[in-house]
Amino acid sequence: MFKKFFPASCFYLLPFFCVAQSEDSAMIKKIADEVLINGKAYENLRFLCKKIGPRLSGSPQAQKAVEATARMLMEAGADTVYLQPCMVPHWVRGIKEKGFIQVAGKPVYPLHLCSLGNSLGTGKKGVRAGVIEVRSFKELDQLGTAVIKGKIVFLNFPMNPTYIKTFRAYGESGISRWQGASKAASYGAIGTMVRSLASNEDDNPHTGAMAYNDSFPKIPAVAISTNDAEWLSKQLKLKMVVKASFTNTSAMLADTISYNVVGEIRGNEFPKEIITVGGHLDSWDLAEGAQDDGAGVMQSIEVLRVLKAVGIHPKRTIRAVMFMNEENGGRGGEKYLELAEQNKETHLFGLESDDGGFTPRGFRLEMNEPQLSKVMQWKNLFYPYGVYDMAAGESGADVGPLKKIGTLLAGLSPDSQRYFDVHHAATDVFENVSKRELHLGALNMAALIYLVDKYGL
Repeated sequence: MFKKFFPASCFYLLPFFCVAQSEDSAMIKKIADEVLINGKAYENLRFLCKKIGPRLSGSPQAQKAVEATARMLMEAGADTVYLQPCMVPHWVRGIKEKGFIQVAGKPVYPLHLCSLGNSLGTGKKGVRAGVIEVRSFKELDQLGTAVIKGKIVFLNFPMNPTYIKTFRAYGESGISRWQGASKAASYGAIGTMVRSLASNEDDNPHTGAMAYNDSFPKIPAVAISTNDAEWLSKQLKLKMVVKASFTNTSAMLADTISYNVVGEIRGNEFPKEIITVGGHLDSWDLAEGAQDDGAGVMQSIEVLRVLKAVGIHPKRTIRAVMFMNEENGGRGGEKYLELAEQNKETHLFGLESDDGGFTPRGFRLEMNEPQLSKVMQWKNLFYPYGVYDMAAGESGADVGPLKKIGTLLAGLSPDSQRYFDVHHAATDVFENVSKRELHLGALNMAALIYLVDKYGL
């Protein structure tokens, strides 16, 4: 009965498969022990957050981060460390934003708000007008110019709390931040206030990139905290006369030069086949960018360090890449692809960590069915380290462009339930990162890189 389903040749392969699994299990345990006992990612992250801090593209801090991570890669044992120049947007927030709501017959209600990234400013006088709430673009379209013209549009798109995978909710509600200002401007709005993209209700406004459509006027856009959004929505439901006022002095300056930071361990059998692991070095300016994405950057450096530390001599060239400008432009990922094409490089695999340094749960695998099946054969090797959710999905914004040249991709999936408490907010600080969780992510990333290098895809 058993032989009916399995060719006889399989029985000859089983002992070799079992031996290989045993050898790999032992090596991954060695990797895990090294990271959990001697890992450097947490202390490197402390330096990045506390000695450098916020590092938005084009800022002096971004340049300091380039220099610091180049040094960290050399200390990690990279054979070669170099920079990839790229031009990046240079947006500045200006002085701290101010805003309030005036409800007829009530005291002024001060807002917790911040400018959205890439937004133009209001000028010193600010904007003041009546408020119109919309909960979808369909509703905005239905109201049209007759209602919207001359108003401030309040885009109240809450993240869906029923989604256990919070990035799904972020993706659905995020359209309000990205496209809201231009959609509202097309009907004559003079400004927008976006409900912060946060899973829970608090007083912290969350920034993030927005984009203008050149077909419409460019109006200022701010985010307000989820608590403020709830309060404002209730006032509007009472049919009160509600006016909003806010001032921001943000501006987009001329593009400036910055860099991707690259560290390599050269392969000893197939050095022209490249495996990339990385995160993005830039961060928003409200906090230290600890979870987004200092965690992913330091995990990627740790991958190189641990491979060296346990004596692995990779067959293929392993690159750790600190991408610049993921937050408000994506120029680093685009430049990495451009140079890969220009240099006719062969990129076998790319792994990204940009979902925070929380407890790892799995990997999102962006590859075709045969390669997906191969990776799934390794699942049991990850179970001891908390990783079980390995399935098809999108990898990440910085390695994503490599799809154009046929690269197989993956993204680390940590537990996301707390991520949107800190994402793009003033709470994204070093103190909100767990050393153990951060290092668990790094060791699982190193294990996947080890297996892909050893067996290919």
